[in-house]
Amino acid sequence: MSGSGNLTPTRPGRQEDSAAMNSSYAYEYKVVTFRESLIGDALDSDKLEKVLNKHAEDGWGLKAITSADVKGRVGPGAVEGLLLTFERPRG
Repeated sequence: MSGSGNLTPTRPGRQEDSAAMNSSYAYEYKVVTFRESLIGDALDSDKLEKVLNKHAEDGWGLKAITSADVKGRVGPGAVEGLLLTFERPRG
């Protein structure tokens, strides 16, 4: 059988490691907190849309939306909110 030699996994060399490290910095990220009103209103979809569109105008693409308890400015409690994670190419 031809081609049935030993197959051993290879580890990336230093050049490949360096390239992988540089590529991990190809993007920059921004996290924006979007929270409910402190009076208990639901999240405002119009305001959320404006935030998304404003960041898109500045070259940011939405990477993730995460639901989270966000500390309010008044009092010790937290309110439900969203963490919006944006990504864009560096440069």
